Amino acid sequence: VRRFVRSLKQPVVDVLVHNAGVLPGERAESADGHELTFATHVLGPWLLTTLLRPRLRKSRDARVVFVSSGGMYTQALSLRDWEWRTRPYDGVVAYAQTKRMQVVLAELLAAELEDSGICVNAMHPGWADTPAVRTSLPRFWNLMQRGLRTAAEGADTVVWLAASPAARGQTGRFWFDRAARSTHLLPWTRERRQQRQALLKLCERLT
Repeated sequence: VRRFVRSLKQPVVDVLVHNAGVLPGERAESADGHELTFATHVLGPWLLTTLLRPRLRKSRDARVVFVSSGGMYTQALSLRDWEWRTRPYDGVVAYAQTKRMQVVLAELLAAELEDSGICVNAMHPGWADTPAVRTSLPRFWNLMQRGLRTAAEGADTVVWLAASPAARGQTGRFWFDRAARSTHLLPWTRERRQQRQALLKLCERLT
């Protein structure tokens, strides 16, 4: 991430989309020694947004989009063993938990950057027929392949949030099919303010 930012020639960034995603079947670590899902979905996007802030501020209509997942609805925000060092690894749970973290980070960044005019949102693309779904969730893909969206359909709200005049000024929300949605469907998944701040401090410390 740092090397990419150093090599980036553009002085102004108008749109930043966090779309990198992994769903490993076994625990793996990044080059920095962090659990791969947490590194890819949380630390990488947090650091990249932080380093690109000066260039985003130079834009007249900067937008940051976190591509989350509806899978996050099944998990509460939890920082218990976020590196999966003591509990048995479950890639699907790790994916859902880090996608929940993305939604919380988007809300926190939106509040922090609101006065700068930088809009930050998270979205759910729906279940799309992508190579990642085929390889990471083969049983799910076999059962649902006829009902899956195309990649273009999944990307529609991303593009809308990034470029549409209708999305200008919208910040700190969670979107699905161009409409703002609730971030919680189950009451036990709601987090406390202290938990949200702990995630923020964790990202700051680890990056």
